Amino acid sequence: MSEHGLAAAVAKMRAAGANEPAIDVFAHYYAEAAAGVTGMIPESTISPLTDPPQLSDAAVDPDAARAAIARTVIIKLNGGLGTSMGLDQAKTLLPVREGLTFLDLIVQQIKAARAQYDAPLPLLFMNSFRTRADTLAHLERYPDLAVDGLPIDFVQNAEPKITADTFEPVEWPADPTLEWCPPGHGDVYTALVGSGVLDALLAAGMKYASISNGDNLGAAPDAELAGWFAGTGAPYAAEICPRTINDRKGGHLAVRNADGQLILRDTAQTPADDMDFFTDEHRHPYFHTNNLWIDLEQLKAALQQRGAVLGLPLIYNVKTVDPADSSSPKVIQLETAMGAAIEVFKGATAIAVPRSRFQPVKTTNELLLLRSDVFDLGADSRLNQTVPDVPRVDLDGRFYKLIDDFEARVTVAPSLKAATSFVVKGDWTFDRPVVAEGAVTYADLGRPAVAGVDDPA
Repeated sequence: MSEHGLAAAVAKMRAAGANEPAIDVFAHYYAEAAAGVTGMIPESTISPLTDPPQLSDAAVDPDAARAAIARTVIIKLNGGLGTSMGLDQAKTLLPVREGLTFLDLIVQQIKAARAQYDAPLPLLFMNSFRTRADTLAHLERYPDLAVDGLPIDFVQNAEPKITADTFEPVEWPADPTLEWCPPGHGDVYTALVGSGVLDALLAAGMKYASISNGDNLGAAPDAELAGWFAGTGAPYAAEICPRTINDRKGGHLAVRNADGQLILRDTAQTPADDMDFFTDEHRHPYFHTNNLWIDLEQLKAALQQRGAVLGLPLIYNVKTVDPADSSSPKVIQLETAMGAAIEVFKGATAIAVPRSRFQPVKTTNELLLLRSDVFDLGADSRLNQTVPDVPRVDLDGRFYKLIDDFEARVTVAPSLKAATSFVVKGDWTFDRPVVAEGAVTYADLGRPAVAGVDDPA
């Protein structure tokens, strides 16, 4: 372990105004990484989770559900910039339907649920230092969003990127902001306590938190789930969904053979030789949605007991200091996943939920689906699936990966209700109504083409 490297990193954090819980957590993972901890979870050490509780089998008393949702706060992770899609601001500022952004739809879902359940339902965004200003500026159009005495956001911590060869905090004068990174969304627990927000929520009478990604519009407030979670008495629960052949990425829960504990395994924690097992939807039939339920009182007790260091498994993430420049120096980002908390809390559980609870947008493929007639926008601002099965969408990354390229080429979303798959190869423009039926492929013609004018092969 580089004592000098750790001291330099800690000094850098203090100079930037980091709170002590954040520094303590960083020091913990720095020590683990320096000691050679990789966070890898071999297939031989786990068994698949095959028979979780099903929400469809739960019998939740309506009064209990209303009582639980009345003490629930909704927390949305909002630290991502959507750089893989060419965005340079919060991904949640991206228009989804009818000119409404993720942020707009989230707020409208909250307002609808407040009216439906007569519940305060505080909404909190965990912003990063890169997303906060733009997000708060957008939310100014909702002056009635805040609940008295509670903020509408808290800020994810930032930590120094560490050079891969020396374990010193990296220096990058060309853009000093790139010397910093978020510690993964597992930082939500540290940020809640370090910001004082956890205490504020408890003082306001909140007992439960529903936490999900800001780009997942399926994770709307749900009284039945709140009631189910309250009834379990569990400190923590994860929502999971049955996997399909298209669900090869993302994490899954498994049972650790050594002690029977439920754990989360992500892609970055899977040895290369085990990736065939990881991606096998038959071996691991459920995937982790990153929709979580937390008992706030039990969370505070655990944080107090452990000095703010929950002990989530380390994710050792090797990157370049400038993500856009593969030739820039290699750095280590010390990260954790919030879903890994399932192994920290005794009695933690999971529940299988409908696929409608999982509607993320990671690429323009998913964005096209949400803008198509495969979904419609309900009065409660929920996106409702209009067909039994969502078609597979695969857009040519050369022309559609970046949002500006996508927006220039798809001004009218094709009808996909009758499609089983929709594959676009080459440079096609969709600027007029097009109806896709069955398995549709637009072949690469070697030139720009217009759907509805040039025939798909």
